[in-house]
Amino acid sequence: MTPGSMQPYALTLDKFIDHAARWHGATEVVTGGDGSSERIGYAALRTRANRLSGAFAALGLQAGDNLATLAWNSQAHMECWYGAMGTGIVCHTLNPRLAPAHLAAMIHQAGNRVLAVSPGLASLIEDLLQRCPSIAHVVLFDEPGGAHPTPVTDRARVWRMEDLLDRHGAPMPWGGFDETAPAGLCFTSGTSGAPKGVTYTHRSNYLHTTHLLAADVVGITAHDAVLVAVPMFHANGWGFAFAGPAAGAKLVLPGRNQDGASLARLINEEGVTVAAGVATVWLGLVDHLEKTGGDVSSLNRILLGGSSVPQALMDRLEARLGVTIQTSWGMTELSPVGTVTPANATIRASHLSGRPPMGVDLRLTDDAGEPLPDQRGSEGRLWVKGASAVERYFGQDAVATDADGWFDTGDLARIDASGNLSITGRAKDLIKSGGEWINPGEIEAIVGALPEVALVAVVGRAHPRWGERPVLVIEERQGAVLTDEALLGALRGRIASWWMPDAIVRVPTMPLALTGKIDKMRLRADHG
Repeated sequence: MTPGSMQPYALTLDKFIDHAARWHGATEVVTGGDGSSERIGYAALRTRANRLSGAFAALGLQAGDNLATLAWNSQAHMECWYGAMGTGIVCHTLNPRLAPAHLAAMIHQAGNRVLAVSPGLASLIEDLLQRCPSIAHVVLFDEPGGAHPTPVTDRARVWRMEDLLDRHGAPMPWGGFDETAPAGLCFTSGTSGAPKGVTYTHRSNYLHTTHLLAADVVGITAHDAVLVAVPMFHANGWGFAFAGPAAGAKLVLPGRNQDGASLARLINEEGVTVAAGVATVWLGLVDHLEKTGGDVSSLNRILLGGSSVPQALMDRLEARLGVTIQTSWGMTELSPVGTVTPANATIRASHLSGRPPMGVDLRLTDDAGEPLPDQRGSEGRLWVKGASAVERYFGQDAVATDADGWFDTGDLARIDASGNLSITGRAKDLIKSGGEWINPGEIEAIVGALPEVALVAVVGRAHPRWGERPVLVIEERQGAVLTDEALLGALRGRIASWWMPDAIVRVPTMPLALTGKIDKMRLRADHG
């Protein structure tokens, strides 16, 4: 007797935009600009992306090649993603805020021959082309916001995207390759060490999208309008360029402008219901609304990520914006979602990062990597495994996991009785004073709960006797005044006396890494 079988259906990313084009063809992807927006339906976007596949083939790209993008969140960038990935080309996202030397090193490692870029980056492109002889073609996106200079170079052919489509755009078959083929390449931010490349496969991104769509994760639907304020070059854009079409949701892409006024305009004009991004983005929105007296009445939820936020900031965002904050934890190596707090969670706090979706597993170990006997209520090193977790970094022979497939995140964490994760610190951030460890995360959580504090960080400073001592760095909320005694008083009785900071530093603006996280490497250099 012949057993039954199911149809072969490769989990490749072209399926998402095909689905959106067929069943949600008129639903829009909107790109913000300087006071104006561009919009296109999923059906038309799919057509343009498919023609772009033919153009990439004409430039010599084929399955397995790495296409570099240096771009903001826009329609053109999204077309580029699907135009490349649909035929098996790997989309290598680069951060326009990085220094040319760092970008050139990544381009060299990836062997990029074609670079697709947002307008307004002409001088950066000219610098890069001098450093990157492998780049033969530059594709310049057309995005809202007025005319921008074209890079001047004799090192590569520069194409306007519309000219490239007119000359070489042609439909091409999508799919037809293995679902385990690489789809994307993203380098870690390097805030705690040298950047490392993470390769996403079609299968891993497909399964990660199903994680996002779960009701207790982000759970967007075709009735939502989603503002994607997390850059597409940062950890896969948190997967929203895939989840939006998969759900048939309207996508609102802010382009380069993520100031409070621009975001408020987009939210109100486009009826945004769900938004995602790091806390500093929404701090700018709140500051703008408090100055102007405006509101964002359509907005229901914000997914926060990047790093933990002070409780006072979370309370302020919820109260002023009238939204539910969903805290989360993740990393580039996880595609990036690790845990998310459900929107309807009964216990909610800024230090809680929620539970993992099905397909992601967590465990806590001691410093030697041995699992803690009690996985609830104890602090340990956080390890993770799953279908969308890294196994091996790009270009490296050694695997990044242990013998059982667990990846060491480098985070310290607790898991409570209900399974909610709390990140208590980074192992690399721990301060060793007199042979004992001080956890900056615990101090930051207490100080961050003060309403006068906008942002807070604790870093170690070298000490001749104790080795290291903690330094407290704060950015006060606009108009707030907070004495040293008030700050230290908030800590007394809640931390060990020898954990008390040796110094308090006030900064007008907290230095941020290129992904919006607090830049502790910079703080250690300036105040350590």
